Amino acid sequence: MKKVIGIIGSLRTDSVHRTLFKEYQHLAQENFELTEGEIKALPLFNQDLQTPKDATELATQIDDADGVIFFSPEYNYSIPGVLKNAIDWLSRDERQPFDRKPSTIIGASPGNVGTARMQYHLRQVGVYLNLSILNKPEVMIGKAFDKITNGKITDESTVEFLQKHVKAFSEHLSRT
Repeated sequence: MKKVIGIIGSLRTDSVHRTLFKEYQHLAQENFELTEGEIKALPLFNQDLQTPKDATELATQIDDADGVIFFSPEYNYSIPGVLKNAIDWLSRDERQPFDRKPSTIIGASPGNVGTARMQYHLRQVGVYLNLSILNKPEVMIGKAFDKITNGKITDESTVEFLQKHVKAFSEHLSRT
């Protein structure tokens, strides 16, 4: 079975994106194994520091995986600092764990645009990293607080869409 690392761009324990990760993990279980790649212990990126053990371990996880899924909110129209920080540490690893790695982005927000701006910024960073990002279907869940409550996705059309995405990402994993 294919192995995929999920990176959650929010550190909050009860974040919408942690809920999405868990729900997606359940939906994907027959297609691939989804495991979280932890980013919360990474220090702020500083080239004066040696690469921290947590960054090296995460780079190994990603290098050994068949793909990566970013579950991320949008902060100030862009990538959350904690996610960008993790990417900056990982891009320094000599193995270049993101190089040609099949990936996709999943985001949700209380507004209408559902993390569109963050996703386009992350795609720009992905060009530099040489990620193989699934282009369609894009997952930008708007009005998330109406669709996700008490740690569950309560909107059936969102669940159906995520099931479609699981299938598309499984095919992307097999192609690359």
